[in-house]
Amino acid sequence: MSATHEGTFTTLRAQLREAAAAFADGPGALEGILLGLVDDVDRAVREPLEIFPVCHHSPASAVAMARRLREKRPKVVYVELCEDMAAPLAELRNCRLPVALQAFATETDGFPAEWSPLSVVAPITEASAEYQAIAYALDTPGVELVLVDRSSDHVFQWDARGNPRADSADPDPSAGEDAALHGDAVGVDIGDLRPRFAELEEHLLRHGKVRHWSEWWHQYVELPLGDSDHDTYRQVMLLIGSLFRRLAPGDPRRVRVDEDRERHMWTRMREHLAATGADPADCLYVCGAFHAVSRVAEFGVHGDDAFTIGPRTATRWQYGLVPSSHAAIEAQFGLAAGSVSIAATLWAKNLRRTRVEPYRLAGQAGAKKPRTARAAVAADPSPALAPSDRLTGFLRQPPVLDRLDEAELLGWSVEIVRAARRNGYLASTADAIAVFETSILLAGMRDRARPTPYDFQDAAVTCIEKDTVPGRRDVRRLVEIMMGGDRIGQVGYDALPPLARDVHDRLAPLGLKLQQRGVRRALLDIAAQPDLERCSDVLWMLRHLMPRGAARPIMGERRLGERPIQESWDLALGTHQRALIELGYEGVSIEQVLEQRLRRRAYDPLATAATVLETVEDSALLLRSRRLADELGTHALEVLAAERGVDGAPEVLRRVRRLLAHYRTSEPVLPPWIESFVTTGYAHYCTLLPTAFVDDDATVRQVAAMLGFLFSMESLALSLGCDRTQLELALAQCRPEDPSKTALLWAARTQLGSLSRADLRAKCDALLGNPLAVPSYPRYLSGFVHALEPVPGLTDFVVEAVSNAFARLPDPVLLPWLPTLISTLRGDGAETAPLLIREAGRIFPGRLAALDEWVPPWRALPEAELSRPGRPGDGGGGSALLAAHPGTCDAVARLLGCDGEWAAAEPGPPGAVLIGRHPETADALEALLTGV
Repeated sequence: MSATHEGTFTTLRAQLREAAAAFADGPGALEGILLGLVDDVDRAVREPLEIFPVCHHSPASAVAMARRLREKRPKVVYVELCEDMAAPLAELRNCRLPVALQAFATETDGFPAEWSPLSVVAPITEASAEYQAIAYALDTPGVELVLVDRSSDHVFQWDARGNPRADSADPDPSAGEDAALHGDAVGVDIGDLRPRFAELEEHLLRHGKVRHWSEWWHQYVELPLGDSDHDTYRQVMLLIGSLFRRLAPGDPRRVRVDEDRERHMWTRMREHLAATGADPADCLYVCGAFHAVSRVAEFGVHGDDAFTIGPRTATRWQYGLVPSSHAAIEAQFGLAAGSVSIAATLWAKNLRRTRVEPYRLAGQAGAKKPRTARAAVAADPSPALAPSDRLTGFLRQPPVLDRLDEAELLGWSVEIVRAARRNGYLASTADAIAVFETSILLAGMRDRARPTPYDFQDAAVTCIEKDTVPGRRDVRRLVEIMMGGDRIGQVGYDALPPLARDVHDRLAPLGLKLQQRGVRRALLDIAAQPDLERCSDVLWMLRHLMPRGAARPIMGERRLGERPIQESWDLALGTHQRALIELGYEGVSIEQVLEQRLRRRAYDPLATAATVLETVEDSALLLRSRRLADELGTHALEVLAAERGVDGAPEVLRRVRRLLAHYRTSEPVLPPWIESFVTTGYAHYCTLLPTAFVDDDATVRQVAAMLGFLFSMESLALSLGCDRTQLELALAQCRPEDPSKTALLWAARTQLGSLSRADLRAKCDALLGNPLAVPSYPRYLSGFVHALEPVPGLTDFVVEAVSNAFARLPDPVLLPWLPTLISTLRGDGAETAPLLIREAGRIFPGRLAALDEWVPPWRALPEAELSRPGRPGDGGGGSALLAAHPGTCDAVARLLGCDGEWAAAEPGPPGAVLIGRHPETADALEALLTGV
């Protein structure tokens, strides 16, 4: 038998030597390459364990695989797939192809943290040789399926030498959401047959008169091998794999990874043969044609056993099935758009032409009933004949020119015109005739008698598409849809992880078919059907966990302390099935996954106090978990105490106010963590206040939020033991230079009582009277507008300040300043504008006729303040009101348990006599507080 094999390709070797001598002017490198190709084919053919070379998603490979499986009936099938992906294979029968096998890891152990999450996918279509092998092995009794490629863990382990994602093409952003079904997962392909030598690919495309590699493969490999016999198919595929391997550039990393994969697969097969005692003649090895002609020492059942497979890391991997699509496969593996759909159409034609019965898993959607009588036929026991040389005849035969199928081409032309009309094109019968004739013309220019789908596509674009595209789809996309469209797979209910099944079960009361693709409108009348509130809880959690568009609320909102009444949702869980399946890898319920994600976000090293408070709010709002909220709230207290900046002050203020309002209305007492948060925040912001006023990086909005926290939380903080003196001393130390922060400081001092309204009004009048200060007056107004957050009582004063500017400034000064004022109020006062508008509406007259006689209320205010009793220098009686009505004081004294009698007041000057006699102390305190 060995001697017979040695002479199989003798004639072909002699012809290649002659060709090398003729084209290269003598023996040399070309002869070595050409003879090396034959040696690779001869070595693979002579291997006792039959090697079946395939190409990724090739209809010719799938037809040849189905034919060979029915002829050989192997007992063991080795497949080039990640060895740890065997578990979900049985669930393929519950899915509608195309789908992808997936290995997923959320938490990494042994890999860099920035790689997380790790994801590996292996897409499977019906028109693929691997699916035929899997279906045969799973549905045929006594057949064992063994996956022999490196594990998913080793895919990333070997990434230490490079980046596995570099082997996968980036999805085209213009391809739509269906092209991103695989996300950023690393793709594991079976039979990646594409030249790695750019000059070689360019040469093949130029001389083949095609635009891209997918068209070249369709024309020069798929069509000739579609109905070839087994030996011809096998030898041609081995020859192509050897050609691309020998002419590949020497990328050390990629070559090393390829060779390690081949060593791994042959090592696993020899281990299985030794463990089971299987006869290599009863086995079949399905791998890519590139790996089938490997030259490593471990090649073959009698190869070297020196390769050692390293252990896996401690990373915990989850396995399952995710939906895939033709567009996703094309985007991930760098194929031309529409090539996988055209391959599916060619697969159906090959089945009708060759009458080969494919293998389909029993019970799969769209599968026919298996023919049990034919499946029970035993393999032919006759000994296998030695393969003959089929390469010589195949390479020497002229290309077969298929005759023109006018009926098929005419049907295509009529259908594309009909589709173009539906999408807004002004196409007519004349366009159909033009497309028909142009397709024949283009095919003739490209040396083929029968137009291919690619020729027809070019003709349709030329004849129908004009300057603009009237709709969403151009003509090229319409041809792809007409040729089969972008088929999108679906994972069946039984193949879903427990979390996904639990979600569908809990949303069953909605009565919607949520597993189907597309948007479903859900109406929840919770007031009439209280049981739907559980569905509402699930939908709000899905909105937080899944991508935008999977669960989108149309009507209704979720707030702390409120119960939903009616809600309306747009649900697209079938479209985002992959995201829902990947949630199942993180936990057994969405509550568990949500809790894990909230805790992971809160304890992130880069998390701020505002971020942690957001997780507290989400835990109380979505999970209604007091335990988790208390834990995260305590952590928020620690994060706030460690912060040295004020960037998150506005968000902290907003969320703390909301949480305080919630707990005050829903709990008998405040949680201990929020009381500690208020006291710690009061001391923390008092400490940072002087620095923030002079820091250029701290905006006026952030400083206003700090003051808002201090003033709004002051009563609670003082009741919990804080001292107001700390705030007074902090404001006394502030020396801002920015006009907006200066105005903010004035407002804070007014709130504390150290600056009266009259003094504040005088400062603003002085600014308007100073020509040098007028250009910066809008920035002072910006500070006053932001001051409405901590001091809302100044709303009337801000209206007064703006009105005085319009009343006092002349037009030459006001008009250039007006755009700056408007932009300042629009940019910085958007949140407080309603307060100003409402206050202006209260102050100004409601009728235009009353405007001439209207007097602004602030013009009479100084006289009213001067006549106020108890003001120094007004000669008032001090405590005259208390002496005239002593009943209130007597009641308070009795309440406190004090006994005493009223005594006559001694005549003397009003007020405190000691202060009048010794004013130096009061003057020094005033200088300390005012900074004068």
